[in-house]
Amino acid sequence: MTYKDKLEELVTERSGLILTKEVEEAGIPRHYLTVLTKEKKLKRISHGVYLAPDAFDDEMYRLQAKNQRIIFSHETSLYLHDLTDQDPLEWSVTVPFGYNASHLKEEGVKVYTVKKPLHQMGVTELKTVYKRPIKAYNKEMTICDIIRNRSNTDIAVLNDAIKRYLNFKDRNIPLLLRYAKELGVQNIARKYLEILL
Repeated sequence: MTYKDKLEELVTERSGLILTKEVEEAGIPRHYLTVLTKEKKLKRISHGVYLAPDAFDDEMYRLQAKNQRIIFSHETSLYLHDLTDQDPLEWSVTVPFGYNASHLKEEGVKVYTVKKPLHQMGVTELKTVYKRPIKAYNKEMTICDIIRNRSNTDIAVLNDAIKRYLNFKDRNIPLLLRYAKELGVQNIARKYLEILL
């Protein structure tokens, strides 16, 4: 099997969206990306990202693949967990404190920061609408994030999110309260839960 065949197979495996680093990890010389681009079998859509003509650009997957430290959070995570009916106008992500996120802000991404020890707390793997894996915070951490950011969140969105969460069979209130304690919003979280339970 030639490198070109290997690359075409990899593009198929990745549903038509391929990153330069994935090509290098597979041991395929990167200039084969140029070969396929010239043959119109791939199109370069941004730095290090290539898309097959019949594939959909998965913006969330691409964003996280290029910025491995980001975790989808806040409004985006509410949307991913079906805790809101509102489509996010922009992607919301959380990065560890000290991470240079200026390039993300320039791309129109809403960036939140958290202390490094808390950054990986409550991370789960979800799928984009195109069935590609992404990292986001779980429901409990998402609710805590929204409570923590309540001064910048529509109160109706916050109340609706908590009501929806409480209707889930797999809700884990002790876990939610543990995260709330770590994030310093335990008393506020308790109040919301008491009102809405």
